[in-house]
Amino acid sequence: MDALSILALADSALRLSIPLLFACLAGLWSERSGVVDIGLEGKMLAAAFAAAAAASAFGTAAAGLCAAILAALAFALLHGFACISQRGNQIVSGVALNMLAAGLTAVLGHAWYGEGGRTPPLDAVARIPDLLFGHSLLVYLALAAVPLTAFVMAKTRFGLRLRAVGENPAAVDTAGVSVAGLRYAAVLIGGVLCGLGGAYLAIALSAGFIPNMTAGKGFIALAALIFAKWRPWPALGACLLFGFLDAFGIRYQGIAIAGVGTVPVQFMQALPYILTVVILAGFVGSLPEQERAERDALQVDGVAAVADEIEIRVPAADVKPDPVLARQAVESLRFELPEVWDRIIVSVRAAWADLEGQVDDSRQRERAEAAMRRVRGLRGFTNLIRVRASVPVARSPAANR
Repeated sequence: MDALSILALADSALRLSIPLLFACLAGLWSERSGVVDIGLEGKMLAAAFAAAAAASAFGTAAAGLCAAILAALAFALLHGFACISQRGNQIVSGVALNMLAAGLTAVLGHAWYGEGGRTPPLDAVARIPDLLFGHSLLVYLALAAVPLTAFVMAKTRFGLRLRAVGENPAAVDTAGVSVAGLRYAAVLIGGVLCGLGGAYLAIALSAGFIPNMTAGKGFIALAALIFAKWRPWPALGACLLFGFLDAFGIRYQGIAIAGVGTVPVQFMQALPYILTVVILAGFVGSLPEQERAERDALQVDGVAAVADEIEIRVPAADVKPDPVLARQAVESLRFELPEVWDRIIVSVRAAWADLEGQVDDSRQRERAEAAMRRVRGLRGFTNLIRVRASVPVARSPAANR
């Protein structure tokens, strides 16, 4: 295999991994919030059909891209309504979405175009053009979504709350944060990503829609997500691996191996699916020990002691906040005083809900300390507790009692 063949194989692997990456990140957002999304396949398929149909009707790639996102969002809202609002079975809802998308796209394709469910071939104007190195904008958007997802999940309040919802929704609800709202946000983000993946399949990688053109890519993306242990950067590597196997199977069909003979074409084409079965069979994909320990540390009698979200610090003006001391204080309060932990959160959040206006630091310290002393039995622990003064905290519903 010469250098040109290697470069061509790598280029093909990147192209084929992009829809997997979009779907994998969509599943990551959804499952981190506690909503299992088996319907990635259906959302991508519906988005691909909508993209091709709109691009054919309006003659522009922008119309196709917008239609793809709207179609995927509609399916995402349907899944969210069934699983979040109605508390339905998430697996059943996802499977139903896949069946609905497969049937709906076939019926509409036959009714509108009469070409076996295919859309008319798209010309160059109706397709997403190449931007750099022979790749379209969606390729670079998918690659940029990986570090963006990692940053939001690990460094922002929204991401931390989203992860807490997936681990302990009762705790987040106790803290006064809408569990349903966060889960709907995650599901809708997943819908946008699936829409981009479907649009890439129909109007960037191909020149139109054909029935079942996703060919199980949603399920392969789920396998990649499990393989990556629900982390963004490993998800990129897993999708590239599946894309490489797909590209290798296409490029080297009927290859002859010494001592074995000609490898059947069907075996080469089945390589990604074989790896999917191996992964889903349970050989890999369990949560790592460290993540299990972190998850268990968040379970506190229905209250999540998230040190990154609720900073516990020394209140004295001349002492700088110490993250190590913060976490030690969290552990001390969680395990030594679990019966009053909920009252701590309620009192602190109620106090800081009154401090949303701009007041001087000394006044803030006085009112915070007074609020903490109102909690019965905590006079000896006020030197351990202070919430972040720079960011007001939402009022807990229990504070109104």
